Amino acid sequence: MIQFDTINKTAPGIAIITIMAIPAWFLGSKIPIVGGPVFGILLGMIMAFWQRPLYLNQGISFTAKKILQYAIILLGFQMNLFHIFTVGSQSLLIMIATIGAACVTAWLVGRYLQLTGNISTLIGVGTAICGGSAIAATAPVILATDKEVTYSISTIFLFNIAAVFIFPFMGHVLGMNDIGFGMWAGTAINDTSSVVAAGYSYSQAAGNFATIVKLTRTLMIIPITLALAIYTSRKNLSNSTFSFAKIFPWFILGFLFASILNTIGLLPSSLSQTLAQMGKFFIVMAMVAIGINTHLKQLISNGIKPIILGLSCWIVVTLVSLAVQHYLQIW
Repeated sequence: MIQFDTINKTAPGIAIITIMAIPAWFLGSKIPIVGGPVFGILLGMIMAFWQRPLYLNQGISFTAKKILQYAIILLGFQMNLFHIFTVGSQSLLIMIATIGAACVTAWLVGRYLQLTGNISTLIGVGTAICGGSAIAATAPVILATDKEVTYSISTIFLFNIAAVFIFPFMGHVLGMNDIGFGMWAGTAINDTSSVVAAGYSYSQAAGNFATIVKLTRTLMIIPITLALAIYTSRKNLSNSTFSFAKIFPWFILGFLFASILNTIGLLPSSLSQTLAQMGKFFIVMAMVAIGINTHLKQLISNGIKPIILGLSCWIVVTLVSLAVQHYLQIW
């Protein structure tokens, strides 16, 4: 009876979010440079002006948290660990350098700007790993609010768009080969859609390599979120009601399990692709739910510091990736 009661309470909100996510998904497929998640959060922010009935709130909250975690699990069905390990051996040093640079920069600049710890962490992880997906995976682990998630994703979005236009131009100016540019795009651009757009605008070979590098980089979500879960648990040891089991990112283990299933070919490829696409749609749904809980006036009035932080992280990651490649003589 409790389960049916929960379904009855969440169904209306989930249904509204699903209806709103469909046009965002469609727009994302037509304009992949922007992507469905960004359209989702923008549409949600517009709908935030609507005085919605209270009975929708539980379903909206469920979508922003639980369905978001299910989405991360389903994204694992697009991962092939064999390809990732091959490319990872070539790009591991660059990934370690860029992730470390992004996290240190986020911490230092965030402290200087006096930003809350969650915003600094989310922007740092989003820049270091894979933009919105990393933010989505990290947010529940560090107990981030919807407002903090919105600030972070909006900031990452600005530099995703800029990267699509700036990176190919700079790649030609620097005379980078296809492998070098693919490595650069895959390790220094945040979101997967922007990596693909920039990579293939440079060349087919660069696009192929950039995509694999990006998927390899995405796997870093697992150790990062586990480390943040441990850190958060220790920080809350003084809280007698705190439970590590509750904050532990179990969905990340589901993500790894799905990756293993896809790698060993236990499931038909068509089914794996369908499940991964479903996960991407769930991400759009979650972004709509997060956006609808965001007030645009507050975002505008408080958003300049996150943008400065995002710009600092992006510049540092871009330069560190180039510097390590130059040291390794990749291009």
